[in-house]
Amino acid sequence: MILSEILQQIIDTTLATIQDVLPIVAILFGFQFAVIRKPIPNFSRVIIGFVWVLIGLSLFLIGLQWALFPLGRLMAQQLTDPAFLAGSDTIELLLDWTDYYWVYLFAFLIGFATTIAEPSLMAVAIKANEVSGGSIGVWGLRLSVAFGVAIGISVGCYRIVVGDPIHYYIMTGYVIVVLQTFVAPKLIIPLAYDSGGVTTSTVTVPLVAALGLGLAETVPGRNPLIDGFGLIAFASLFPIMSVMAYAQITQKINTKKNHESPEK
Repeated sequence: MILSEILQQIIDTTLATIQDVLPIVAILFGFQFAVIRKPIPNFSRVIIGFVWVLIGLSLFLIGLQWALFPLGRLMAQQLTDPAFLAGSDTIELLLDWTDYYWVYLFAFLIGFATTIAEPSLMAVAIKANEVSGGSIGVWGLRLSVAFGVAIGISVGCYRIVVGDPIHYYIMTGYVIVVLQTFVAPKLIIPLAYDSGGVTTSTVTVPLVAALGLGLAETVPGRNPLIDGFGLIAFASLFPIMSVMAYAQITQKINTKKNHESPEK
């Protein structure tokens, strides 16, 4: 990619970002001046903040196009190469779903790592710890969500490899979620439901979407449009189950400790 193409892509991305942000700015400032009818405190700082938002979003989108999307697609292509899966230089034309164990392992690890690094999850975990008076641990919540995403993405990759309809998995998952809702601690239920949306954010989505599309493109007989998308749904569903399961296990452990401790 030559310098002129790089500059043109940066300019195009920045202009597109400005066009996308303008409606948000119009609504915020419109309500402030037309409905609330009060001046904005620290107006200059607000303007500077919007400028930084535009710069950050533009750089983030460029990073997606240049790094994360190609990286996810490359990983999927390499991991699904028949020669690599066969463990030798001989290419086997027919592969069983069990031959894709490297794909499942990579999906698990990338799901766990990206979720742990997700800024939105960090913010939610810290706030949940504050408002619960410390009863919800920051790392406990982050780890339970990360394991849920990791398992979900692995199951989603398995679905792409075998070609099963996605609605069977999603319906089964939500049946489990409904059953868990009746027995999970009431404190954790709303947070568990929010955890699914928190995970599908800036870090997780680009790599997971690229992995799903790349996997569907390289697995024989799969359609990227039909089979490639939907992996994010697994990343949103399974954390709900894992967070409620974490709360249930923690509750049982605490109850057992309270029963075993001698009365004072």
